[in-house]
Amino acid sequence: MLEILQNLNLTPFLLSFKLASITTLILFVISLPLAWYLSQTTSKIKPFLEAITALPLVLPPSVLGFYILISLSQNSPVGSFFNEHFNVSLVFNFSGLVIASCFYSLPFMVQPLQSGFEHINKSMLEASYISGKSKFETLLRVALPNIKPSLLTAIVVTFAHTVGEFGVVLMVGGSIPDETKVASVAIYEMVEIMDYQNAHIYSAIMVLMSFLVLLSVYMFNSKQNNKFAGFHK
Repeated sequence: MLEILQNLNLTPFLLSFKLASITTLILFVISLPLAWYLSQTTSKIKPFLEAITALPLVLPPSVLGFYILISLSQNSPVGSFFNEHFNVSLVFNFSGLVIASCFYSLPFMVQPLQSGFEHINKSMLEASYISGKSKFETLLRVALPNIKPSLLTAIVVTFAHTVGEFGVVLMVGGSIPDETKVASVAIYEMVEIMDYQNAHIYSAIMVLMSFLVLLSVYMFNSKQNNKFAGFHK
């Protein structure tokens, strides 16, 4: 067993963590203003925006991956633009994986943040506005510090979900070693060639990592809830 672990190729895991880190960072920047807007607005377009944001939760990954693949291919306006002006192909490379992951993991970042913002005491926000702070300052200095559990949940779950992606990643990135062959794709290929021993090891690592990530979130949120309950006693 020790020899197997020593010979284990960790590159797919490193690619998965790299992809998840970049995706989480990009989605945080994009989702923060979007979640804030959705939590504060009463506009008629709110249900429409929420439905679009949540769409990846109900769409089969193969469907979402197919349309992302078509949208980023060299025959599409977006793919053609990047290919002609930057000599970059957005499919079957790491850049395409990042774009696809941002679409697929979007609701996992937006929804916890939106829920956190919606449960903030409105009087705190009103006091911030009365004191002369802008909406942006209120978001950063008042809202964010008061939604730590939701913020942690959004970041950690988005990261973990991106690490576990398979269908969208496989369709958009394929399985190029050291480029797009992430851990989930590597496990799939091991099962295909009946390399169950390595598939077990890879899968066990993924299960352990996912469990530890979720455990850390629940423990943190439990501590925060206990502090909040103690504060109000």
